[in-house]
Amino acid sequence: MASESLRGAGFNTTAVHAGQEPDPLTGAVIPPIYQTSTFKQDGINVLRAGHEYSRGSNPTRNGFEVQLAALEHGDAGFAFASGLAAEDALLRALLRPGDHIVLGGDGYGGTNRLISQLLGPWGVSHTAVDITSSASIRAAVRPGETALLWLETPSNPLLQIADIAAWAAAAHDAGALLVVDNTFASPYLQRPLDLGADLVVHSTTKYIGGHSDVLGGAVVTSARSFRGRGLSEAIGYQQFAGGAVAGPQDCYLAARGLKTLGLRMERHCSNAQAIAEWLLGQPGIESVLYPGLPEHPGHALAARQMSGFGGIVSLRFTGGDAAARAFAESTRLFALSVSLGGVESLVCYCSEMTHASVRGTALAVPTDLVRLSVGVEDLPDLRADLNIGLAAARAAALNTAASAVAAAGARSWLSSV
Repeated sequence: MASESLRGAGFNTTAVHAGQEPDPLTGAVIPPIYQTSTFKQDGINVLRAGHEYSRGSNPTRNGFEVQLAALEHGDAGFAFASGLAAEDALLRALLRPGDHIVLGGDGYGGTNRLISQLLGPWGVSHTAVDITSSASIRAAVRPGETALLWLETPSNPLLQIADIAAWAAAAHDAGALLVVDNTFASPYLQRPLDLGADLVVHSTTKYIGGHSDVLGGAVVTSARSFRGRGLSEAIGYQQFAGGAVAGPQDCYLAARGLKTLGLRMERHCSNAQAIAEWLLGQPGIESVLYPGLPEHPGHALAARQMSGFGGIVSLRFTGGDAAARAFAESTRLFALSVSLGGVESLVCYCSEMTHASVRGTALAVPTDLVRLSVGVEDLPDLRADLNIGLAAARAAALNTAASAVAAAGARSWLSSV
């Protein structure tokens, strides 16, 4: 089914068919993996279907890029070797020394590291802001200097919800662009370009791949222009000239993952909602962070701009970091690991794992927090596994409290002799 005939089709139909036409030679319903570095020319610079060298184009990668762009309602998609490679390509394609970025303060630690430690020495500055405060966003904009506003919503790992349309208005009023990291929501739950964003970035390693067996990233552009060039032209040239492209095998796996994204996200969301509600009543839990809970401060906004609340749940412990560590190291189905978005459940102690680069700064993640990437396993099994972690957390909290009492008693005795 040709991609142009899919206009108006539903999400799952588009996911299965866009950019994934059957092989014209054999009729194979799954397009082959073009595992090749170069292509035979019919004459000097006479190319078959425009393919010369796989850094510039590859049918497997091109099909995935069409597929993802269709789902994000974008102008074009570009696949990269990792999520950070995609972000780096976007930033280098659009920014110049002296430019300024307004950066959401709660977000992936790797993005902050890329902007502050790699681009900073090249003359690109940034200001971190509260993503939920329109006043803070606009106050951080520097007229004539701010080129990008960068937002992740839901945020990582505090699961704050930002008003994408309000961020877009602030960006466009300043003559800047809005970039939205849509990794947590995926295009199944949220389409930032429809809400005014100019570019979307993904770690396709996460929900798009969906099976923890592929590393990749992507940028999807709108039809907007910036500094005299179309965004698709700018990102496409950077992809070709910079060369951090995704390989055909990785693109095949990501494309396969996209075909079941809708089905998987429904299960991720239903499991996460049930677990978040169940955790609210458990002893030792200080707070449960999940936008699907009515008491979440961003619940109403998430309900308006998303079609579901996602598969990530974060929780904080009354027993502090000792309890959080014990919990993270005690579960079994919830494997202790970085990353997220796979069919299997994962637990992460973000302060020292995914967000170690911002420890000791104003952007540091609370040390009493763990992040759950809720998979598609059976709910009773997930609850049983979490009960093991909760018991370990309560035991660690009691040990910490007993140690504190003993230490206080020792200090009291020493002061009396």
